[in-house]
Amino acid sequence: MADQPFPTISWTGPARTHLVTLTDRGDLLFHLALLSLPVDGTRLGVYAPFWTPIAPWLFLAYALLNWRELPNVYRHFRVWFLFPAALIVLSGLGWATVGFPPVAAVESWTAVVGALATLVAVDIAIRVKRLPWGEAIRTIIVAYWFAFAVGVIQWIGIVLDLGSLRSYFDQLMTRSYVISDSPWGGGRPQFLFAEPSYIGMHLFGVLLPLMWLMRGRDRIYAKRLRDLIVVFAAGSVLMGAGVRIILDSLVALIIVIVERVRWRDPAARRRGSIGLVVSVAVGVACVALNGRLNSIASNGMEGDGSFYARFWQSLGPLSGLVRHPIYLLTGYGAGNIADATHAGSDLAAGLLTSLRLDTAAPSEWYARMTPDTIWTMSAYTSFLAEYGVVGLALAIWLIARHLTDRRAWNKTTICWFALVVYLYIQFEGYAFAAIPLLVWAVSMQYGLNPAHAAGMGAGSAAVSTTASAKR
Repeated sequence: MADQPFPTISWTGPARTHLVTLTDRGDLLFHLALLSLPVDGTRLGVYAPFWTPIAPWLFLAYALLNWRELPNVYRHFRVWFLFPAALIVLSGLGWATVGFPPVAAVESWTAVVGALATLVAVDIAIRVKRLPWGEAIRTIIVAYWFAFAVGVIQWIGIVLDLGSLRSYFDQLMTRSYVISDSPWGGGRPQFLFAEPSYIGMHLFGVLLPLMWLMRGRDRIYAKRLRDLIVVFAAGSVLMGAGVRIILDSLVALIIVIVERVRWRDPAARRRGSIGLVVSVAVGVACVALNGRLNSIASNGMEGDGSFYARFWQSLGPLSGLVRHPIYLLTGYGAGNIADATHAGSDLAAGLLTSLRLDTAAPSEWYARMTPDTIWTMSAYTSFLAEYGVVGLALAIWLIARHLTDRRAWNKTTICWFALVVYLYIQFEGYAFAAIPLLVWAVSMQYGLNPAHAAGMGAGSAAVSTTASAKR
C-alpha cells in the first residue's frame, strides 16, 4: 500500500465553517483573538505587568499572516506605525545612562506593538478582507458571556467552599483571587481577568463602545451588548467581585446619560438631570453600604489597603522623575520603571510621612522591586516613567489629532474618549484593545482619509438611515 501524504492546511484558499465566514483559513486566527479578549489572567497567556493577555499576540500573528495587506493599512495609519519607533528614540537617554533591562524593555515595547497589531488586525479583517462585522460582534458577545459564566462558577465554588473547584482556578489563574487565603484579596470571582478590578476595563472599554457603534447599524446587536454589560456589571457587584466595578459602573452610567440625552430638548434635559441626580444618589448609597468604600470615605487612603497601594505604587516612580528632572521629558527608558522607583523612593516615603501615612509597606516594596517584577497599576504612571512627558503627550496628541483630522469631535466620541482616559488611570496594559478600537472606529465612521472626513461622515449617516429604514 502506497504511503499516504501527510495532510496539509492551506492558509490562502477560501474556507467555510458553520459558525463564521472566512475568506481563508487564516481568518480563524482573527476569531480566536476575539474569543480570547476576556482571557487576560490565565497561565496560558504571555506575561506582562499584572496581566497575561492572549488576544494581542493572536492579532499580531494574524497581521503578520496577512503581510501583503500591511502596505494598505500603513497608508491609512502611518503615524501609528511610527509611534513604537518614536518610543525607542525616547528611551535612548535612559538606556544609555540608567541601563537596558532586556526582558522588561522588550515587554514594554512589544506591548505597544500589541496595541498596534490589534488596530492592524481589525482593519485587515473588517475593512480590507470585508469579514462580516456581525459575526465579529457575535464572537465577542459569546466570549464575554462565557467569561461571565466562568465567574458564576467561581462564585459558586467560593460560596459552597468547593475545594477542588477553587484549587482548579487557583492553578489556572496567574494571580488567583478565588482561594480564601490569596495574598491579593481572596474569596472573589475574577472571571478570566487578571484581577477583578479589570472588569470595568472590559465592559466599558470594549463592550460599551461596541454598543454605541452598533446602535445606528443593528439594534439587535446593540441590545444584546447592552444586556451583556448590565448583567455582567450587576452580577459582578452582587457576587462581591470588588470595589472598582462599582466605581467604574457609576462613572460609566454618568457618561452614558450625558451621551444619550439630547440636552437642548427641555424634556430630555429634565430627564437627563434626574438621571444624573439618581446616579449621584446611588453613588452615595454605595459608599454608605459598601464596607470598603465606607472605610475609604471615613479613614482616607489608609481606609483600604488596595486603594492606598495604588497611590504609593505610582508615587514612587513619579517621585523619581521629580528627583532627576533630566528624565522628566524622555523618561527612564522602556523597562526602567524600577529604576525610577528606586530613585524616587526616599522622596516618596518623605511625602507619605508628611501626610502622616504609613511608610513601612511602601518602603519595603520600593526596595525589593526589580525591572522584571515592577508594576504600577496605572498606564499614565508607567508611560511617564518609561517615556516621559514627551511620550505621554505624544500619545494623547496623536489620538486627539486623529479625531480632529476626521472631524469626529461629537458628543459620543468625546464621551468615549473621556471614558478611555478614566479607565487607564487604574490599568497599565499598553496592549489592551480600548485605544485601538477607538482609533479604528473613528476612521471607519468618519473616513480613512482626513480630507474625506465630512463626506464620509455624511455617507455613513445616510447608509445607517437607509439600513434602519429597510429593517
